[in-house]
Amino acid sequence: MNLESLRDFYRDGLLNDTLPFWIPATIDLKYGGYQTSLGRDGTVIHPDKPVWFQGRFAWLLATLYQTVEKRPEWLQYSRHGIDFINSRCFDEDGRMFFSLTREGQPLRKRRYIFSETFAIIAMAAYGRASGDHTFVDQALDLFRKTVQLLQEPGSLTPKTNPEIRPMKGLAIPMIMIVTAQELRKTAPLPELDQWIDHYIAEVQRDFVKPEFQCVLETVGPEGEFYDTFDGRMICPGHSIELGWFILHEAKHRGNDPELRKLGQQIVDWSWEWGWDKKFGGILYYADCKNLPCTEYWSDMKFWWPHNEAIIAMLLAWHLTGDESYLQKHATVHDWAYKHFHDKEFGEWFGYLHRDGSVATELKGNMWKGPFHLPRMQWYCWKLLEEILA
Repeated sequence: MNLESLRDFYRDGLLNDTLPFWIPATIDLKYGGYQTSLGRDGTVIHPDKPVWFQGRFAWLLATLYQTVEKRPEWLQYSRHGIDFINSRCFDEDGRMFFSLTREGQPLRKRRYIFSETFAIIAMAAYGRASGDHTFVDQALDLFRKTVQLLQEPGSLTPKTNPEIRPMKGLAIPMIMIVTAQELRKTAPLPELDQWIDHYIAEVQRDFVKPEFQCVLETVGPEGEFYDTFDGRMICPGHSIELGWFILHEAKHRGNDPELRKLGQQIVDWSWEWGWDKKFGGILYYADCKNLPCTEYWSDMKFWWPHNEAIIAMLLAWHLTGDESYLQKHATVHDWAYKHFHDKEFGEWFGYLHRDGSVATELKGNMWKGPFHLPRMQWYCWKLLEEILA
């Protein structure tokens, strides 16, 4: 497709295929919030609610209202999720739950801060879209509390015994980069730039490993390499997503050459580790020593790494002019839409076998919902608009 057709493809896919699959099916008008566990045809097949999707979908809807069209229902449904977050998703200690019953009773609380980060971007986006700054203030307050939790040793339960094997994961600096970027759109404060710099530096210093030409998922506190299953793990889709967050920051700073170089390096390495040269598509896990992965789904194809790669390659081409990125964008775009897209009921299947056949017709669960795919379609649509302008 030429750029105009590609722009229209992402726009029309978002507005006429993806969003109609989720709206109104996922909106719980009886108990509030969103239900994301949907079957192939959009029927709710599991009642429980993931807390992070209350934030993710509220963010998406408010962002569409602000950047696409001021449709009253988008703002209304975003507020619907925000209200559920504030009424049901916080524990008495100020931390957030991970999953709730349909009615909003807490089921699970995890040691991670992802429920908080997605609530932050939802509140910030809704505050920007509605003009109600109280939600921006709440987002800033929650961001600062989250940073404090991350900076205070022992405030979050460690995954392993820190006296025996202290570890830290790539997911934390990665999510904090994009959370600060989204919050900065509404509250352009120097502290947010400083935290973005802090977490990008941590990624570059501790997780980027030139000796393996990869980004590791887990390292020691100072970036130490552990020769274990966890320590050797690469998640190519995860690192590609990180790569485009850094490329986006380079773009924000006037195509900053150092950030662009880092983002390119991460995207290039991750593509080489992830792209399946036999069947096409992006493998879920790899081992930095090319040893067998412990996860039985390591050679499966999940929807979201392909969403992130589509963004990353288009953005890398835009910032560098390197035609090889445009070719990779076309490669992953074509493979993903051929295998994941459900032409009968809309949206994408989430999980494929290595050969691209559908593993389950499930369209949503506690992990898949209205976020990665619509974010990709929105981001690429708007980026192509900018390029064409």
